[in-house]
Amino acid sequence: MYHIDTMTIKNKTRGFTLIELLVVIAIIGILASVVLASLNTARTKGADAAIKSNIYNSRAQAALFYDDNGNAYTSLCADQKIIDLQAAVLVAGSLSATCADDVDAWALEGQLKGSTDFYCVDSTGVATTTAASSISDGSDYVCG
Repeated sequence: MYHIDTMTIKNKTRGFTLIELLVVIAIIGILASVVLASLNTARTKGADAAIKSNIYNSRAQAALFYDDNGNAYTSLCADQKIIDLQAAVLVAGSLSATCADDVDAWALEGQLKGSTDFYCVDSTGVATTTAASSISDGSDYVCG
């Protein structure tokens, strides 16, 4: 028969030390913080893309409105579909969504979430990012 020495077994079965566990936890914490920082940047870029998309889509709606209303943009900003697009811009994370219209022109802009810049589209076909609001007072119907 075999005889098992209990002293030998105790010496061979060894767990992790406290220092080893702390090092592993620290490494996992560092990796998690890097991933979360990258995820936050991706969220902001996604929000900016949604804001730009919703504002850009207003061009098609404005063209339909123009055709349906005697070749005029008057009251475009009061149209429910434009109001819905402005609401979508705000839901996407923009701090503001401003619309301005006149008989012959219109413009819509929203502030991007990732910066202080504004994305603006207008009736001349311009779709651009500007450093400051260009239609906030409602008297200008051209971006930039």
